Amino acid sequence: MKSDVVFALENAAWPAFLVDGAGKVRRANPAAIQAFGAKTASGSASLSDLWLAENGITPEQFFTQAEQFRKSLTPLKLMTEGSVSVAYQASVCPTTADGEKVFLLQLLPAAPASEGKVPTLEAGLAHKQKLDCALQLARTVALDFNNALTSILGHTSLILSKLEPGTPWRSSLVEVEKSAAKAAEIANDLAAFSRQEKEIKVQIAGNVNVLLQRNVELFQTAKLDKKITWSLQLERRLYAAKFDEAKMQQALLKIIENAMEALGSDGRIIIQTKNLDLTQPTQDRNAQLAAGAYVCVEITDNGSGIEAEVLPRIFEPFFTTKRGSKHRGLGLAFVYGIVTNHGGGVAVSSQPGTGASVRVYLPADKKFVKDNGVHTDDLTGNQTILMVDDEDLLLTMGQAILSAYGYRVLIANNGQKALDLLAKPDTRVDLLITDLVMPGMSGRELVEHVRHLSADIRILCTSGYVRPTSREQEDNEYLQKPFTSQELLLKVKHALVPAESTPVD
Repeated sequence: MKSDVVFALENAAWPAFLVDGAGKVRRANPAAIQAFGAKTASGSASLSDLWLAENGITPEQFFTQAEQFRKSLTPLKLMTEGSVSVAYQASVCPTTADGEKVFLLQLLPAAPASEGKVPTLEAGLAHKQKLDCALQLARTVALDFNNALTSILGHTSLILSKLEPGTPWRSSLVEVEKSAAKAAEIANDLAAFSRQEKEIKVQIAGNVNVLLQRNVELFQTAKLDKKITWSLQLERRLYAAKFDEAKMQQALLKIIENAMEALGSDGRIIIQTKNLDLTQPTQDRNAQLAAGAYVCVEITDNGSGIEAEVLPRIFEPFFTTKRGSKHRGLGLAFVYGIVTNHGGGVAVSSQPGTGASVRVYLPADKKFVKDNGVHTDDLTGNQTILMVDDEDLLLTMGQAILSAYGYRVLIANNGQKALDLLAKPDTRVDLLITDLVMPGMSGRELVEHVRHLSADIRILCTSGYVRPTSREQEDNEYLQKPFTSQELLLKVKHALVPAESTPVD
């Protein structure tokens, strides 16, 4: 794991070290350097230089027994910069840094002997210390988990894209991809917990048609137990709507899944998009729409339909007419939550025995987002891409996917190696793909260096933890880990052929 991520206690009021099993100090925060001297910042210091015999065990023995110390504060005596013996309450958390097992050691001043307990202030610091330690471990797990899932999803989706629809193992690979996607949701939840802040998603103006085409292609290439006729009637000049791409794709996917479940062995699903200009407030069933411009997505099936007495309750959480443990009654409630959080509305109309129609309304700008012909059947290219990530398995995965679609791929596992490649006179790079969080030179620092070198190199940033700000979204493309091969290829294509927004004439 990356040491600059694991060690995020730079501003802590108490000393903190990142130490290996032999007691060598790998990192020290400013509070530790102030207490124990500049030698702890050199990278060659050892805890044995600070350790007092009164502790009864050696530093090596202390870290060997780390598991038993991690659940409580442990008394330790260390020699500070002025050769003064100071008593501390220590906590230790095993973790990883740069692929090696290390220990996060944090030190709080011990209570005076006469008091027999830690003062209130120190007790509060101790509580915060334990929470910080838990957050560090959660962050580490989330980052490593995301990187592993990115490799699994990337390779699996690449193989799926190359297999014929009737291949016997295709259905098993689809299940692997679904399982990895589910695990990715867990990893993202863990990352959100470790950030301890409300995530503000940046919504970018996009073309909803692209999401719908992607979803339909997923079902068309999957092995299904029923025959479905698909009809896409998409507005060619669709207004631009601002949406969180991942969330909106999940919502549309859930609506299509519901439509498929309602069909018999031979059914039809019609998907339409259109621009809508409302001059006054309008209501469609339970969807109340203010005046303004909207994108309307309508998904219609010719399935069993919905009973009249059931229709008013379809958005209620945990309400379902379906039988079976996998149906929890959260599908349409989930859709409703996503769409309304985007400022839009959802309406459903149905007649029993004749099918149902779901209409999604999203607030839009009266301009068009051109996708410049970038579709999932046109993902090849011949440009040169430099991919930078400190995880070798992700470099291998990215190189395999991009090379399979015609790109020339250069790889580097740190920022300095990337700059060395770019400095070669015979190296011409069209696109830089870089992880944002890397040891040594971060992705952001690398991007700044590259911009100084050349304004022509396109940028695509990736991360499983860091979220982009609105400024980053304006300046750079961004791809959230974990991602599939199709998501990577689409982002690469859009980065090399940027979308253009044009106002309505």
